[in-house]
Amino acid sequence: MTEPAPLPTVVSRVPPAWLVRVLALLCALVFIALPSLLLPAGDPVAVLLLDHHALPPPNSPFVYPFTIQNLMHLLLFAGFGELFVRWRVLRDESALLAAHLLPEDPRVVLQSHDLPAIRARVAGRHDGEQGVLPGLIDLCILQFQSSRSVDQVVSVLNSSLELIAHRVDLCYAMLRYLVWVIPTIGFTGTVIGIALALNLIDPSAGTQPLGEIAQALGVAFYTTLVALIESAILVLLLNLVQTREERVLNQAGHYTLVNLVNRLYAGH
Repeated sequence: MTEPAPLPTVVSRVPPAWLVRVLALLCALVFIALPSLLLPAGDPVAVLLLDHHALPPPNSPFVYPFTIQNLMHLLLFAGFGELFVRWRVLRDESALLAAHLLPEDPRVVLQSHDLPAIRARVAGRHDGEQGVLPGLIDLCILQFQSSRSVDQVVSVLNSSLELIAHRVDLCYAMLRYLVWVIPTIGFTGTVIGIALALNLIDPSAGTQPLGEIAQALGVAFYTTLVALIESAILVLLLNLVQTREERVLNQAGHYTLVNLVNRLYAGH
């Protein structure tokens, strides 16, 4: 059987979560700082993206840079950081699929004496969290060596795939929360802006401060607009990455079934 090219271990290749979150926060601060420096206060784009007014809206509880929009930007980049981690995991798992860890010649039949070499090949490339394909191969070989039953190997493979699929789904829990909370904060900003606009109306006065009312309403609708756009971007990227990761998981299970489980021969 042809030996595959050696691969570095996948364990610990994914950057630590704390480092990704710090870098995401720094990117968000840069994203906020650049238009703040390049656009004058009161510019329509600065007002839309950052709620950066030349003069703060009357009675507004938000003082720049502590605005609803900037909070949503921070959450958006936090989501980007989580997506980056999943993308790195996806890239590593895809590389393992292309590593030819198992013999792929349809004429090959695997017997017990062939399995230790395959197990040694996948050693160090999985740790229970990363390296789905090597982990499945290792688990199936262990089960076959202990039971000599292909049926039990299939059962273990199916159970493992279900557990891994559930684990992958749990990895996206924070992203799903961010997708929900960003528009929620945007709608909260809308409610606050409308309430501020209503507080400016004085029924006893002969004339109303229409400019101030319009400014407060603009802030209200801008927060919802920015929230919906950012949420749509995050949902799109989340679905693209999660769909691809689930497809790689299915491919790992199929590869193990076709090139290992279906070729196991217990002998007599």
